[in-house]
Amino acid sequence: MLKHVYRLMIELTNGRWSSVILRRFARSRVSRFVVPSFAKIYKLNQNEMEKALNEYPTLHDLFIRTLKKEVRLVDKNENSVVSPVDAVIEDVGSINETSEMLVKGKSYSIQEMLGSEHTVTKYLNGTYMVLYLSPSHYHRIHSPADGAIVNQWTLGSKSYPVNKMGLKYGVRTLAKNYRMITEVNTASGHIAIVKVGAMFVNSIEKTHQGMHLQKGEEMAYFSFGSTVVLLFEKGIFKLDSSIHTPKDIRIGEKIGVLVKGNSGA
Repeated sequence: MLKHVYRLMIELTNGRWSSVILRRFARSRVSRFVVPSFAKIYKLNQNEMEKALNEYPTLHDLFIRTLKKEVRLVDKNENSVVSPVDAVIEDVGSINETSEMLVKGKSYSIQEMLGSEHTVTKYLNGTYMVLYLSPSHYHRIHSPADGAIVNQWTLGSKSYPVNKMGLKYGVRTLAKNYRMITEVNTASGHIAIVKVGAMFVNSIEKTHQGMHLQKGEEMAYFSFGSTVVLLFEKGIFKLDSSIHTPKDIRIGEKIGVLVKGNSGA
């Protein structure tokens, strides 16, 4: 019974006021009483958590939990690109000449997602990857590669569910939801890390300071389950042969390699 309640509250809610109520409840001291049942129902790995379950004063604190440093190892290969999140890789594919990508049978405009005709040009004929975070996942976002931040901006105001049902039946959720975009210039070329908000909450908090990112370094966190879309400039990324969809992935695990030869300028 509780599982269905949580699923309704966390995964399928798309009403403005119900989402506001959920956010207030999750941050309230009263929510600490549901922390144990939430952890049980979503099968959270308590051995990975930096704190014991009884040390989280609210449900929100549990959502944005940190992990023990040794439980996520980052691939050290110089050219490797790693998963920025614990997630399910829902889709991988090519961005076509009209800036569109096809996810769950629906077409999304990269230009609309990025909000910039100038920025989108470099990603035409490049690669996209969609990574979905459920409420059970660790919600912090890390850098997929070494590089310099060249731009960071936010777009959108409302957010709708970005789970499988939201991607299938929602209206351009990946391109219309509130989103924070970080563009990183690597040794091979540009990667856009699009952090997509969910459920009207728009809860993406930046944690990184400075303009340089190291592979595996924390960038931000979601307060609720959401989605990260990676966009790779044309010709710079080769997908790892082990990647198929859907695929469970963890932060630091290799998803591909950067191909040398692009100026990245």
